[in-house]
Amino acid sequence: MPKFDYDLNYADLDLRAHPELYRVGRGEQGVLLVQPYKGEILPHWRFATPDAARESSEAIFSMFEDYLKDGDFVGADMARKFLQMGFTRARRYANHKGGKKYAGPVPEDKKGQSGAHGRAELPRQPENPVKAESARIFKAKWDEAEANEDYARMKKEHRAKYG
Repeated sequence: MPKFDYDLNYADLDLRAHPELYRVGRGEQGVLLVQPYKGEILPHWRFATPDAARESSEAIFSMFEDYLKDGDFVGADMARKFLQMGFTRARRYANHKGGKKYAGPVPEDKKGQSGAHGRAELPRQPENPVKAESARIFKAKWDEAEANEDYARMKKEHRAKYG
């Protein structure tokens, strides 16, 4: 599977106009970089409470479906990544007060990329049930997106065409 290309100048790149440059990568890679989708989806992304998570995940899932209807795989994949990120971030806050999972700052050359980057993981704290419920809400919508047959077909076609 081709890796997400962090070397592209995403600030000046419209991936709706240039879907051939998009690589799915792993997990949430690029979720906060790829435009115009970041700008379209991020304002709807919230997970602080189960009510916020429910409203957010439903809005983002609706965007996911709209992107699919428009034949916009990159948009659909970005919406899927925001649903995944809703789950992972809510779980992080459920397990780590304040959401801080790793000791120390992200190295300058790794900002915007997920991962520990050589930092130690902090011990888990007692689970925050509010954030855990927010995570469950996002996980259900993420699973629904992943199970969508049109999405799976478009993902396979995009990878076959562009790598």
